[in-house]
Amino acid sequence: MAGRPREFDRDIALRKARDLFWERGFEGVSMNDLSASLGLASARIYAAFGSKESLFREAIALYEGEEGGFADRALEQDANVVTSFRQMFEDAIALYTRKGQPRGCMVVSSATNCTVENEGIGESLAQHRRKRTGVIIRRLKTAVINGEVAPTLDVNAVGELIAATLHGLSVQARDGASQKRLLAIIPPLLSLLK
Repeated sequence: MAGRPREFDRDIALRKARDLFWERGFEGVSMNDLSASLGLASARIYAAFGSKESLFREAIALYEGEEGGFADRALEQDANVVTSFRQMFEDAIALYTRKGQPRGCMVVSSATNCTVENEGIGESLAQHRRKRTGVIIRRLKTAVINGEVAPTLDVNAVGELIAATLHGLSVQARDGASQKRLLAIIPPLLSLLK
């Protein structure tokens, strides 16, 4: 007589899937990998999340709402522009280099290997990165209006540079760069805002 399938905690399963996708990216995770990591049969995963892509999108949303929301939190604080960006970078580096956790940014790391069949995932991740760049540029525009930076600052170019640095920190963290080495990058960059 077959027993009733054991209950599972959907939130715990989602967090396990998030960490697996964070470590290996969308393409690097198979349904067998998910089944082994979550301790669930593929059919239960499909029943709970719909598809591997739907599960990945939920995992990205979880990341963005928690750990990955560091940039929004730093840039929304009531602080001057240099303090806000310093906080954003320090929080990013702390997250990207945590011991015992996937290194780097989940959105950046997951985007490096999407096949043509999964270009929708790649585009979705690109939208996340473009949104982050937009938030950075808006914060710089506010800084110009508030007189925190020179009115001649090219906010679009500097915003793109800050975003590129943020994404590059993720790659360097994945390559094993230390917190100390990554933190040393930030003061020269922030000097552009003084």
